[in-house]
Amino acid sequence: MKYRSIPRTDLSVSLIGLGTMTWGEQNTEAEGHEQMDYAVERGINLFDVAEMYPVPPRAETCHETERIIGTWFAARPGARERIILATKVVGPGPHVSHIRDGQARLDRKNIEAAVEGSLRRLRTDYIDLYQLHWPDRPVPLFGGRDYSEPEPPVPSTPIEETLAVLADLRAAGKIRHVGLSNETPWGAMRFLHLAETLDLPRVVTIQNSYNLLNRTFDGGLSEVCHREDLRLLAYSPLAFGRLSGKYRGGAQPEGARCTLWSRFARYSGENADAAVDAYCRIAEEAGIDPAQMALAWINARPHVASNLIGATTMAQLRANIDSIDLELSAEILEAIETVHRRLPNPCP
Repeated sequence: MKYRSIPRTDLSVSLIGLGTMTWGEQNTEAEGHEQMDYAVERGINLFDVAEMYPVPPRAETCHETERIIGTWFAARPGARERIILATKVVGPGPHVSHIRDGQARLDRKNIEAAVEGSLRRLRTDYIDLYQLHWPDRPVPLFGGRDYSEPEPPVPSTPIEETLAVLADLRAAGKIRHVGLSNETPWGAMRFLHLAETLDLPRVVTIQNSYNLLNRTFDGGLSEVCHREDLRLLAYSPLAFGRLSGKYRGGAQPEGARCTLWSRFARYSGENADAAVDAYCRIAEEAGIDPAQMALAWINARPHVASNLIGATTMAQLRANIDSIDLELSAEILEAIETVHRRLPNPCP
């Protein structure tokens, strides 16, 4: 395994991080435990979860993934100290109406309740990286492309209020560091500015979608990372598995996420299908696995601290982790850029 330091912290995270959002829905508790055991064996030290997991979010399974991680810690003395544990608090939205009676916000009441719930389920006294799952203001999310000012205006929690409660939780020892997720360049810079001017916790990571079908992060946020010592935790590195090629030609593999739930259409469409075909052909001509090529491309990006893989089978998990040993040639990288120039960001 390889590790990268997150600037201005004592955190050194595995370049491959373990995503967990299938546990409690597509994966059983025992399967989640098996994945964690194997990940640690391979040198992974970053587990990423969220209070709303597993997905798709629904009241019947809400919080189950955190609970599964908690039982793994409880059954393995000393394991907690070896893991950098990251979780998230939800912002407002109709898809989380089952959380805190549909009143979830990034305000003091909600964040304090969310932290206490996560600590209890995770069976830990502290969270290494506490992330804001998405902004408490209207922005394009989960496949949305363009920002437009809402009419009428939508109330939002002031960022300084959010940072103030996080400061208190850090002082109490319940969280160690703060991160963003699904955030925009304006939002990231605003969080950094208020932290500096008001002596509040500085965000150290940003977890956004990043893959060969969605490189919008590079349009502004990569510069923020470079100039402001922020680092990316890349989620959806295989675009819901589409970059593995398993959905090519309209295939619907049994048990796969996009087969089970039509709502997961973020990375589909004519241009997306064409881009997937092109990327898979590059891998096939080079004699390498398309999924490993897509992951290796992310692994090499300088603003990435950790590439958050997810798997429903142990075979997928082993292959995804093996991408750490793959270095793409200059010819493959140029071929990838050629496709990107022809079909840029078909799925934001």
